[in-house]
Formats: sequence, C-alpha cells, structure tokens
Amino acid sequence: MPVTLLMVPPQNDKTREWGQRVGAACPELEIIVPETIEGAEQAIAMADAAYGTIPPALLARAEKLRWLQAPQAAPPAGYYYRELIEHPVAITNFREIYNDHIGAHVMAFVLAFARGLHVYLPQQQRRQWKKLPPDAGVVHLPEATALVVGVGGIGAEVARLASAFGMRVIGIDERRTAPPLGVAELHRSAALDEQLPRADFVILTVPHTPETEGFMNRARFRRMKRTAFFINIGRGMTTRLDDLVAALQAGEIAGAGLDVFEQEPLPAEHPLWTLPGVLITPHTAGYGPYLDERRYEVFADNCRRFLAGEPLRNLVDKSRWF
Repeated sequence: MPVTLLMVPPQNDKTREWGQRVGAACPELEIIVPETIEGAEQAIAMADAAYGTIPPALLARAEKLRWLQAPQAAPPAGYYYRELIEHPVAITNFREIYNDHIGAHVMAFVLAFARGLHVYLPQQQRRQWKKLPPDAGVVHLPEATALVVGVGGIGAEVARLASAFGMRVIGIDERRTAPPLGVAELHRSAALDEQLPRADFVILTVPHTPETEGFMNRARFRRMKRTAFFINIGRGMTTRLDDLVAALQAGEIAGAGLDVFEQEPLPAEHPLWTLPGVLITPHTAGYGPYLDERRYEVFADNCRRFLAGEPLRNLVDKSRWF
C-alpha cells in the first residue's frame, strides 16, 4: 500500500506547488491535493499524513493519520483542540525559520530605546529640535541586562545579538537544559518574578499556550524597573494590553516595543498608538526573504523522515501547543 499525504484545503498556488515538488522528490509518497472539503472528507480515511488545519469533523474520519504538518510556527488559538490533542497523530510546526528576521527586529527595538528614538521620532513628526540632556535618554548596553523569556530558536538568536552589544542576557525557558551562546544565566519559568526586577529590557518570544495566556499582567509590570522597556514579538495573547497601558500611564515602566497584540489589527482608537515611549509594528517581525522556501524545506525534510521512519523535525507537545 502506498503512503498517502493529504494537503488539506483550501488550496492556493503554494500548496499546489508543494504537492508537486514533494511528489517529485518522494515518488513513494502519494500526494492528494483536493480543492474542496468534500474531497478532503473522501481522502482523509486513507491518509497517513497531512498538511494544514484539520477541523474536528475531518479528524473524526481519519483512520490512519500518523503525522500532521501544521502550517505555521505557532498556529492560532483553536488549532490544538481536545480531540486533536488526544489523537495519536504526531504534529510538527515551522519553528526555527524566523530566527534571523525576528532577532534583528528585536534588536531594532532595543537600539531604538537605547538611543532615545522613542523620544526623537515623535519630535521629528512635530519638526521639533529638542535634545535630551547628555546623561539622559541613553541606555549604555554594556551595563544593561536583557531578560529573554523563551529561549527557543528566536530567543537564542536574540541572546547572541544582545550579548554581541555587551549586554548581560538572562534566559527563561522550560525546555533548555543548558544556556545557548550569549546567555549568562538560564532559569525556569517559576523564576520569572524573581528575575524581572533585574532587567533593563524584558523580551518576550514565547508562543500563546495555556500557560502563557495573559501571563504578562499588571503585577509583573510592577516588578520591572521603572526605567525598563518591555518588548513582545511572540504572541499578543501573552500580554494583557489594558495592564500594559496602565503600567505605562503610571510610569511603572519606561516604554514598550510591540509587534503583536491581543486584538489584531490594533484598533485605531487604542491608547497605545499615542502613548509616549511606545513603538509599534503591525505583526511584521518575522518578515524577510526566503521564508516560503524555508517552510518548504522543513516540510519536504519531514516527508523524507516520515517515509524513512526517522524522527520528525519540530515535534510539538500538543498539550502545550508548541
């Protein structure tokens, strides 16, 4: 019997192309690319593997499914529903393909705050020539500490770059057993509250999971230095925006660099747009060249591994969503 892989609809030019490329690279793998959900319902019973998002009704028809490639690095809330978590299917994702792009984005925020651009950019819009005092508005990075919450691929790249600027990097991570290059200290998540007061920059790279939803709240902002900056490029649902606004308005932290938000797009009337000390990008930290080819390479490599019975790349702990 052939090994069958289902590309779950809806289809687009990319999924159709990937189906053809994988079929050519792995001729022993039968690729099914239905254009309708009705076609997927007919094919899922014979599928050993699948790419995409499988709703509960489709999963209920899966009789042989052993591997599912998620279409994102961190799929949106609802992807990992109870039936999928309890199903024996192994799931992989696209983590590790954004490390360089997002690492650079984080450092753009860090450098902007360190050199006072959060003050000077609004002044530029007002055509205002006004200097901060020579001893103000600058964070001397060789004397600064970055707390990186989530030291996966992205967090490790942030740590490498931050340490190259002379910063001391403290990592918080549940999976790593040894600190990667650039991380001076590595702690478990239980130590977060203890480490927050040490940081000049608190940088979130964590995905949205049951454990991280809303875990950056007012109490934790109050534990930060009043001179510290908060940066989030992970997932918006990890941070209570009302609490962040209140902390900024109360002067409990110095500023925030945000690429992700509880609600996206961020509503035009939201106070974050006009609060002093806030830098906003519209969920673009991962933007950069080569991403589709990197996704395909992970997918194709996992197809080869699946056929060979080898360990799959980027396996997910389904109960924790990452």
